[in-house]
Amino acid sequence: MTFKYGIDTLTVNIVMAICNGSMPASITKDAINKVNACRSKVETMASSNKAVYGINTGFGPLCDVQITPEETSKLQENLLITHAVGVGKPIDKELSKLMMICKVHALCQGYSGIRLKVIERILYFIEHDLIPVVPEQGSVGASGDLAPLSHLFLPLIGLGEFWIDHNIVPAKQVLQEHNLSPIQLQAKEGLALINGTQFILAHAILGLDKMHYLLDLADVAGAMSIEGYKGSASPFKEALHTIRPFKGALKVAERMRMLFEHSENIMSHENCERVQDPYSMRCIPQVHGASRNAYYHLMELAEIELNSVTDNPIVLSDTVAISGGNFHGQPLAMALDYASIAASELGNISDRRCYLLIEGKFGLPRLLTTGGGLNSGFMIPQYTTAALVTENKSLCFPPSADSIPTSLGQEDHVSMGSISGRKFNQILENLEKILAIELMYAAQAMEFRRPNKFSDILELNFNIIREKVDKLEDDRLLKDDIYAMIALVKDQSLIVSKQ
Repeated sequence: MTFKYGIDTLTVNIVMAICNGSMPASITKDAINKVNACRSKVETMASSNKAVYGINTGFGPLCDVQITPEETSKLQENLLITHAVGVGKPIDKELSKLMMICKVHALCQGYSGIRLKVIERILYFIEHDLIPVVPEQGSVGASGDLAPLSHLFLPLIGLGEFWIDHNIVPAKQVLQEHNLSPIQLQAKEGLALINGTQFILAHAILGLDKMHYLLDLADVAGAMSIEGYKGSASPFKEALHTIRPFKGALKVAERMRMLFEHSENIMSHENCERVQDPYSMRCIPQVHGASRNAYYHLMELAEIELNSVTDNPIVLSDTVAISGGNFHGQPLAMALDYASIAASELGNISDRRCYLLIEGKFGLPRLLTTGGGLNSGFMIPQYTTAALVTENKSLCFPPSADSIPTSLGQEDHVSMGSISGRKFNQILENLEKILAIELMYAAQAMEFRRPNKFSDILELNFNIIREKVDKLEDDRLLKDDIYAMIALVKDQSLIVSKQ
């Protein structure tokens, strides 16, 4: 299957597949016709005496200054140059590539007025893995992601830099090596390139792709912890959740039942005298499920945005170009902040389960070591989860609740969604580490429940962990074990569903 830009519907899974090279994508004749028709409308407006924002006028507070046809090209080039003011470390190459893919699909909808040759040059960059260098800071998330998109497209005009392997190389040099000349932008093109939410959107896509696995992995970690703790499976019964049928909770309860299927260890204490487990064990469907609901919400909005036109103005006819606010990042910004809280809570409850496993209750030795005193066992890794959880809490302040006016007050309310997107991914990185430590704890706790068998899927995961991290008998340097567990999580090596 080949994805058709501007025609097919883009999803998070498809855009990730295009990005990693597993799905080809192309621009079809239908999309080309839409692009060319819209370009013709722009050329008509650019040559008229009627002022049309961004086509024959200045930008922002200079929207009342009309530009002559002779000045149009310089105006568009100046737009990229003056807005490329990002600072900070470069974003990951994957994010830059996602931004380009999303921008091409938006431009191919036929409302932006850009020439086909500009889109084809961006496609050349994508297909030849020529990834522009984009600083991580500088967007306020309204009028689009102006600074990062300017850096992303400077190479079109021979400025800026590309990533070549792990090196930063001037764009001019790379274009020469590929026998490409810089493009001279025409009316509306600079504005079409840098107006849009593609920086925010790329962060949402990458976060959603990662969060999907981590939601499933959190269920696995919770199930392994319950097995090690000899907790109860009764809080996951279907009848309990159908009378409070939140979508996320129903899904998690179903998964927990699957994760405990045919577990000898669970069945061995079904009739024990314990009345109930702590909340971090028995409320997994409610807590993990709430995080899933936030994930579903962000996914819905991100996939709307993936197939939207977010630059400005929007070209509707030979005489009508509406200057609106489709570039405003608030729809994604608020949902990203919600998803950040959801991801943080997965880490919060995971840390609590780690703590329960080292308390020394229900047949488990204190600190998960039989040689306590001489050995500290698993005392200290929980310090790390506690630190990561608090760091995540501090990252949960919602940037979308803030706004600082820019552009002499013309852009007087902004979304700060770029910061929301960056923080969301930071929280997910911390969550990977927290879950890695819980899984290490849970595997150690499960050792003390032998010879009981666990479900097939938990036995598989136990064995995957033991291939990298041995049972702790006497104190050893745990740093290597923790990093091995983090690698398992990052590589998505652990099994989260039935094969």
